[in-house]
Amino acid sequence: MLYANGDPSAAAELMQRLAPRALGVAIRVLGNRAEAEDVTQEAMMRLWRMAPDWQPGQAKVSTWLYRVVMNLCIDVKRRKRGRDVDLDAIPEPPDPGSSAADRMQDLARQDALQQALMQLPERQRQAVVLRHLEELTNPEISGIMEISVEAVESLTARGKRALAKCLANRREELGYSDD
Repeated sequence: MLYANGDPSAAAELMQRLAPRALGVAIRVLGNRAEAEDVTQEAMMRLWRMAPDWQPGQAKVSTWLYRVVMNLCIDVKRRKRGRDVDLDAIPEPPDPGSSAADRMQDLARQDALQQALMQLPERQRQAVVLRHLEELTNPEISGIMEISVEAVESLTARGKRALAKCLANRREELGYSDD
């Protein structure tokens, strides 16, 4: 693995490929972009430090990184327990091809989803983010969260139901119709 040998171009390529997804997971789990950026940076540094000892075939680098991100998010949440949690995440940059109204609608939907995600119990939120927003498979999530596939299925199902309940009375406001 070129990355393990300190190759700067391999490091840059791996960073470009993995950091945005790690950041997305951390933002969705923590609800705070600044904290998520810190988590992502720490996770990428841990990957850099452990790269020389990486055993090919042991696990996928991305799966290992998601696990580290989740652990770091849990650590951040533990440190913050008892304090107010900032639910205002900085939204993703708008698509320049979209109209202002579409961008505003998308931002409202993202904010509503983030607020609803933050109301879920932590493990449900993690499972829903990894499965439905990061589109990982249940076995991958099982490895990351260190639980059975059946537990992943249960957490995601309960999380989806809770999200639907949280967002049900906002369908019209968020531009969804029954058509």
